[in-house]
Amino acid sequence: MRFTISKIQDMKRAGEKITMLTAYDYSMAKIVDEAGVPLILVGDTLGMVMLGYETTVPLTMEEMLHHAKAVVRGTKQSLIIGDMPFMSYQVSAADAMRNAARFMQEAGCQAVKLEGGVTVADTVKRIVDCGIPVMGHIGLTPQSIHQLSGHRVQGKTTDSARRLLNDALALEQAGAFAVVLELVPTLLARIITARLKIPTIGIGAGPYCDGQVLVIHDMLGLFTDFVPKHTKQYAKLAGVIKSAIGEYITETKSGVFPSSEHGSTMDEGLLKDL
Repeated sequence: MRFTISKIQDMKRAGEKITMLTAYDYSMAKIVDEAGVPLILVGDTLGMVMLGYETTVPLTMEEMLHHAKAVVRGTKQSLIIGDMPFMSYQVSAADAMRNAARFMQEAGCQAVKLEGGVTVADTVKRIVDCGIPVMGHIGLTPQSIHQLSGHRVQGKTTDSARRLLNDALALEQAGAFAVVLELVPTLLARIITARLKIPTIGIGAGPYCDGQVLVIHDMLGLFTDFVPKHTKQYAKLAGVIKSAIGEYITETKSGVFPSSEHGSTMDEGLLKDL
């Protein structure tokens, strides 16, 4: 049985930390699900770590849905959140509701996530009123990376900190069930977390959030283009994979692989007339 929105919110009230990871394909989603992670985000970061785009901006709804379907097929327990890509919800509320519904109907997700605060609160309310759970996302919002002039910590001045608090409160008022705080100063994240009744999920926002999220390719050392400062690498699998491939190449060239144990047998008598 999958985690539910109410269970996630109960975890905040009980002071139980919430974990969230990204996943973009069946095999990885199955591993994350079986490990017991409550929330899986089919993040638009797949544009960078899976498709090789420089930013998340070029990612389309069709690409997102393709990966979200695979993640849902690989999971049984985790609550799956589809990340609404750039311009899938900004043009109109009608577009936003239509695209949010596609994550639910076509991909089988249980919720969606979108970026922004006060400016998208009305859209969030419209989506929630349709029966679709929404996770908010404020602070560094990667889809606005060009406007924000890069990956910079947000909310470092009094005015910007106040805006982020207002964004968080607006999302809660609109009906969001949780909100991601990305690259927000630790003390500000602590204040926002204390003010909200809904859970906060931090990424580069310190230890006081109700939960944490990491990009799976970052934490496992699979994405080697760069390592975000806020990421802890729990493994360095890129090196392990390269070593395994090197061993495969060596054994194939030397004739060690495949051996008899890797082949199939048959009755030699069946070959006598060939």
